[in-house]
Amino acid sequence: MFIDIQNMSFAYSNSSTNAIENFTLTVNKGEIISILGRSGSGKSTILRLIAGLEMPKGGSFTLGDKKVFDDYTFVQPEKRGIGMVFQDYALFPHMSVTDNVLFGLPKMSRNDKLKRVKEVLELVELDGYEKRYPHQLSGGQQQRVALARAIAPQPELILLDEPFSNLDTDLLVKIREDLRRILKKANATAIFVTHNQNDAHALADRIVKIKDGLIDQVGRPCDLLGSPTDEQGNIRLLPEEELSSKEPVSV
Repeated sequence: MFIDIQNMSFAYSNSSTNAIENFTLTVNKGEIISILGRSGSGKSTILRLIAGLEMPKGGSFTLGDKKVFDDYTFVQPEKRGIGMVFQDYALFPHMSVTDNVLFGLPKMSRNDKLKRVKEVLELVELDGYEKRYPHQLSGGQQQRVALARAIAPQPELILLDEPFSNLDTDLLVKIREDLRRILKKANATAIFVTHNQNDAHALADRIVKIKDGLIDQVGRPCDLLGSPTDEQGNIRLLPEEELSSKEPVSV
């Protein structure tokens, strides 16, 4: 067990009810986890809590051998050893591909930094694109630069927020396959959130379905085949009367 999250809860300051309730999850090193749910289900809030961008109301989070938060501890985001790929990629438009990747690297010699940039650009198959700027890249290439920047410091965990939402449908299948291959080749432990069941099934080793801040279902993609979706492949949750008979699930 590499990641251990126990009973993580969260409430917004203007709300009397918890947005996230007793979220519990364990993850093995090198595993890719999808948190799947429709808009407003709490999936992006979970990502922000893991990243340290929100303060939990309760619970604990251990990453490797490091306690990230509990009732007495709260490690600041920049000290967690977590990389994040944002939905809009958050690339600096005035910086080249090389400079965007360099930006995330810790203090080391210039030669060591350039060597690491070369390594990760080869990993994401963007060697030869070093001098290009974001506006000269396709959406899929921009995503790879953002991933290279997240991987470059060798974080213990990579978080991805709706990684395919800005990509053309025609490219989705290939890019999903490429992203899984890159993460596996880097032996990266990753958690990504999505509202699209096809994305979750294509990329994840395990899927955690969320509804109203609670875990509704957990399993491998092959175990969850047949879960309801709409015509766009978005998750379609079960009717309230069916869900009300289920106990929250943790893993």
